[in-house]
Amino acid sequence: MKNTIKVERAKKNITQAELAVLAKVSRQTINAMELGKYVPSTVLALRLAQIFTVEISEIFTLEDSDWG
Repeated sequence: MKNTIKVERAKKNITQAELAVLAKVSRQTINAMELGKYVPSTVLALRLAQIFTVEISEIFTLEDSDWG
């Protein structure tokens, strides 16, 4: 799954650590998501959408490989 977390962070001018505090996860979790190594739970995806004030689909998009 692709995501635009890094772009959204840049728009708000916040660090991974600051986003982690807001989202109630570790900075390593934010880093892993940005690198595409971690797929967030629905709850975390919803938190991020609220933090960035965008729809989830503006942050996360499925890739062909996500369809199995």
